[in-house]
Amino acid sequence: MDQRLADVLSVLNLEQVEINLFRGESRDIGSPQVFGGQVLGQALVAAYNTVSGRACHSLHAYFVRRGDFNAPIVYQVDRSRDGASFTTRRVVAIQHGEQLFHMSCSFQIDEPGMEHSATMPDVPAPEGLSDFESYGEQVLAELPEGVRRFFERRRPFEFRPVQIPNYINPERSAPCKQVWFRTVGEVPSSEDQLHRCLLAYVSDYNLLDTATLPHGKSFMHLQMASIDHAMWFHRPFRVDEWLLYSIDSPSASGARGFARGSIFTRSGQLVASTAQEGLIRER
Repeated sequence: MDQRLADVLSVLNLEQVEINLFRGESRDIGSPQVFGGQVLGQALVAAYNTVSGRACHSLHAYFVRRGDFNAPIVYQVDRSRDGASFTTRRVVAIQHGEQLFHMSCSFQIDEPGMEHSATMPDVPAPEGLSDFESYGEQVLAELPEGVRRFFERRRPFEFRPVQIPNYINPERSAPCKQVWFRTVGEVPSSEDQLHRCLLAYVSDYNLLDTATLPHGKSFMHLQMASIDHAMWFHRPFRVDEWLLYSIDSPSASGARGFARGSIFTRSGQLVASTAQEGLIRER
C-alpha cells in the first residue's frame, strides 16, 4: 500500500480510551494548524464507533479553535438518540482541555425511496489533466517558506483541477471550479463507512478558496479558516475511484466566504453535497 494512504488510514484509526471516548493523532500537512478535514474524518469515525448497521447521511460541524498537530485530540460522543430508522450523535473534539470542534451527525437504516439526481457538469476526463502537485512545483521558488511547506507535503489524495490554478498572480474569474480527486491507492476495504469518513476528510480541500476567485486575490495574502462545514451523503461510492468535486461560491461578505460543492462519480451520479462558510481577511 502507498505509505501516504496507509498513514491517513492510521490517522482515522482512533484509540478507544473509555465508553464513548476516543483519541486520535494529528498530522502536519504544511498548514499552521490541524487540517480541518482530518478533524471531520476523525469525528465521523468516533460517531460510527457507537453506531451499528446504519450509514451516515448528514453532518453539521463548527470549528471553534485552531488545533495543535503536536498533541492528541480526544473525541467525546453523545448518543443523542437511537430511533427505529434514524440515529443521532453529537461529537465534541477536545484538546488541551478546551473544545476544539463540535459536530452533529445523523445515521439511517438502508431504505428504498424516490430517486433523482442533479446533472454532472461537462468537463474533461481526469486522464488529460495535470496533477495539483505539478502546479505547485512550478512556483515553489517564488513562494514564501510557510506556503512552500504546504506544497511540498505529499498527500494521500491526488487532485486534478479542471481550471489551471494561478497561485502567484491570480486573475478575477467566476466563483466556480471543478476538481477530480481520488486516493493515491486502492482502499483495502469495501466498507461504506470508511469511504464516507475518507470523503469527509478530503471534502475540506478546495472549498473555501473558491470564494476568493472573483477578487483575484492570492491565498498567500489572505487569512483563511473554516468556520463551519456541512455534508450530505446521498449514495454509496468508492473514494479510490475518480470523483468530481464541482464547487461554486454564491456569496462573500463580512470577512466571510460561503461555498458549496457537489461530488459526482465518473458515471455522473451525485453521491454527496457540501457547504462551508469560512473566514477570509486580507492581511
